[in-house]
Amino acid sequence: MKNKYLIGLLLSCSLFILGFLIHGNIALYFNLSGLLIVCGGTLTASLISFKYEQLVIVSKVLISAYKRPIKRETEIINILIDLSIRSRAEGILSLQSQENEATILFLRRALGCLVDGYHIEQIRDILNTEMYFFKLRRENSERILRAIADYFPAFGIIGSVVGLITMIGGIGDTSIILKAIPIALTSTLYGLIFANFFFLPFASVIKERTNRELLMQKIILEGIIAINSEMNSVILKTKLESFLTPSERKETLVPYAKIRERFNIEKKEEQKDLEDRPD
Repeated sequence: MKNKYLIGLLLSCSLFILGFLIHGNIALYFNLSGLLIVCGGTLTASLISFKYEQLVIVSKVLISAYKRPIKRETEIINILIDLSIRSRAEGILSLQSQENEATILFLRRALGCLVDGYHIEQIRDILNTEMYFFKLRRENSERILRAIADYFPAFGIIGSVVGLITMIGGIGDTSIILKAIPIALTSTLYGLIFANFFFLPFASVIKERTNRELLMQKIILEGIIAINSEMNSVILKTKLESFLTPSERKETLVPYAKIRERFNIEKKEEQKDLEDRPD
């Protein structure tokens, strides 16, 4: 699946670049003045709008989203089922390799509440609070990326205005006009590419990963509470698999014959036919 994703990404990027190459020279699209105006202006606006520490946190979250794989929902469910049956040392120790991943930290915190003997209401309250502020922090990172994405086209327009002013000032001098035209056109191009090709997709990546992690944290919350209540492992498995899509579940559906037998459907239908039959 990962190889298919990389192949698709490379092909789509190749198509994008090919569009620039078909009817022109790629060197025409590079202009240092326009690039400095767009990137420098956006960086300045970002530093004015947000604290440096916030930007560092956003970069770390973004790097983690691409670099660190996230555990699948089925893996978390299997760990919780193992815990409900017995505490397998290898099942817990296997989490150490990803102990800095957000979902694993949430699981360790939940297990800590369970081991310390907190009541169910206290565990639910603590973990729901943890989930709420985790979501707020991630939404803040997403908001910063979307704000930066809005800055790029704005400074692209500023670069275009600078180029137009230079063109007007050089009326009568063809060399000045020819130098100003690339600044006016490439600045807008850079602003649109940086916004739509990089920063808006970065924000979408964080949003998608946050939703997945919140889902797994909800699974962990329900699993830990069920374990604390000493719920039967089979019932726990059925409950937690409700969070999965039908294609990810390994359950076998109950046959219709067994359903009819359990609820006496055939007998009820026959009795209804007898009642509806005229004398």
